[in-house]
Amino acid sequence: MRSPDYDYPADEFDTAESAGGPRGAHRAPRSRTSRWLPFLVVLVVFPLLAYGLVTWLSDWEGLAGSDSPTAEEGAGSQDEGETPAEGETPAEGETPAEGETPAEGETPVETPAAPAPVVDPARPIEVFNSTSRSGLAGGAAERIEEAGFTDVSSGNWSGVDPDASIVYYATPEDVATAQAVAAALGLTAVQESAADAGEGIVVVLAGDYTP
Repeated sequence: MRSPDYDYPADEFDTAESAGGPRGAHRAPRSRTSRWLPFLVVLVVFPLLAYGLVTWLSDWEGLAGSDSPTAEEGAGSQDEGETPAEGETPAEGETPAEGETPAEGETPVETPAAPAPVVDPARPIEVFNSTSRSGLAGGAAERIEEAGFTDVSSGNWSGVDPDASIVYYATPEDVATAQAVAAALGLTAVQESAADAGEGIVVVLAGDYTP
């Protein structure tokens, strides 16, 4: 509405009220989308930016630590005395090292054990008397024959007299036979000596022998 003391001529703004139109600067009402768009940007864009930043930092730290010599040192430590992995078969011609456990499914190489010595009743046995007691060697020979031995002879000892009765045997294979002969006479001293045993088993009776 124009004031009576207004000095300027009337224009279109003075007639706007009577025409029923807008007065002054006109702004259209804001839509719902334009009002919520800034909030959506904050809720969606910022989390995405934060996730990307964290991912980038993680990758960067991983690259920075890739120069660590741990991997190379670990690989080198397995070269010497390396044990085959579970289920892995050694190369052809390769045998596990001493004390090494074979891999699963691998057949261990077994070394055949040496056969245990056995008593040979046909082994030649000589019984000698190193004392002045007559018939000592002959009586001992009969006891040996009664134990199952078939090749037994007796005589007098011409070598150095032993301090105690003893049974000599020539080779490791004769040890079981020599022990059986000693047991038949009630003796305990058994000794390997090819020089004293000759071709078989030699028994030298001393003063400690009891018929």
